[in-house]
Amino acid sequence: MGFDSISDWLAWQESLNPHGIDLGLERCLPVAHAMGLVPPPCLLVSVAGTNGKGSSVCLLESILSRAGYRVGSYTSPYLERFNETIRIAGRAVDDDVLMRAFRCVEAARAGIALTCFEFRTIAAALILRDAKVDLTIMEIGLGGRLDAVNLFDADLALVTSIGIDHTDWLGHSRDEIGREKAGILRSDRPAVCGDLAPPKGFLEAAKQSGARLYRAGVDYHHESSDDAWEWHGPGVTYRELPMPGIPGACQRDNAAAVLMAVELIKARFPVTEKALGEGIAGCALAGRQEVVPGCPETILDVAHNPGAAAALADALRSRPCSGRTRVVLGAYADKDIEGVARSLGGQVDAWYVAALPAPRGASCETVAAALDRAGVTAAVSLHSDVAGAVITARGESASNDRIVVFGSFETVRETLRLET
Repeated sequence: MGFDSISDWLAWQESLNPHGIDLGLERCLPVAHAMGLVPPPCLLVSVAGTNGKGSSVCLLESILSRAGYRVGSYTSPYLERFNETIRIAGRAVDDDVLMRAFRCVEAARAGIALTCFEFRTIAAALILRDAKVDLTIMEIGLGGRLDAVNLFDADLALVTSIGIDHTDWLGHSRDEIGREKAGILRSDRPAVCGDLAPPKGFLEAAKQSGARLYRAGVDYHHESSDDAWEWHGPGVTYRELPMPGIPGACQRDNAAAVLMAVELIKARFPVTEKALGEGIAGCALAGRQEVVPGCPETILDVAHNPGAAAALADALRSRPCSGRTRVVLGAYADKDIEGVARSLGGQVDAWYVAALPAPRGASCETVAAALDRAGVTAAVSLHSDVAGAVITARGESASNDRIVVFGSFETVRETLRLET
């Protein structure tokens, strides 16, 4: 079995398991063992959470790379090319490396119906092992306990925020979701929780795991001024830290949790204050409150749940424009679209609702109905795809307006394709 392009491989992987999302480790664990991927060959940091996972991986990768270490990372989803999900020493892997790994997984799976995420996670682990990196950072795809990344015992677990998302798979309360995310913690190994008010379910599960937990606001904290911030942790303080290169006030919370993680592994991977500052300031991540200069200005954000939408609303309030704010929204059907609309509040003057492809994508009528339930009074127009919504918004904008495109990775991805 083999294909000549990444797109053909990815399409075929989607067909392997009819359930699409099918949480559990019983399929992928024997494949990973057969390929010699368990246990991982180097220090592994696993990152879970509702929001902030990608930013935290990026910040940690940036700091450790500037400290001189060869870092491998695995994240999901991607914006433009699947290759972005696997990075070695700061560079996305090449097509031939990916396809070689895909062929190895196919040869080893022995007919097991892996989900596409399981297939790709095992391939990523193979690539990272063969690249002989000093340490690996892997982002949990969904939840934690039953996610394919949790095949691998983390030397350090980092949990960012814990909010309501993916309720069809993780539960309908923060307690239930927190328990799932705590599933990446390991006995007698360090773990960081960046949520200032973690749910009881998470704390109970963390205690049961036997992990050594370090909590935001308890074991470490940070304070901010206008253009700098400082971090206080167990026996150490860092002053005059630069603002994170990724925009958004929430990134200081992410960076604070990452600094705690850096402290916990510094016996094996020492980091200078210079590398810390350069890594924090030099971190860049597309699609996170990303400002695209032009007339009108465009802001791209992959926010897809109420918590992320609230952070986007804060950013818009802190960056007022003299004209109208026109928002292009495309979302998946399993998301809390009504909650997303409420979180963005009165920051929107006009909504351009875009349908995303079935089966996961929400129709524009579904999104419009959610906006109505949220009490939206601004004008709403419906569009069959993201491109049509963006083009219409641009055509109706004055030079002092701004366009905000958000709702999912796919929404931002389709907007970026308009520029190529």
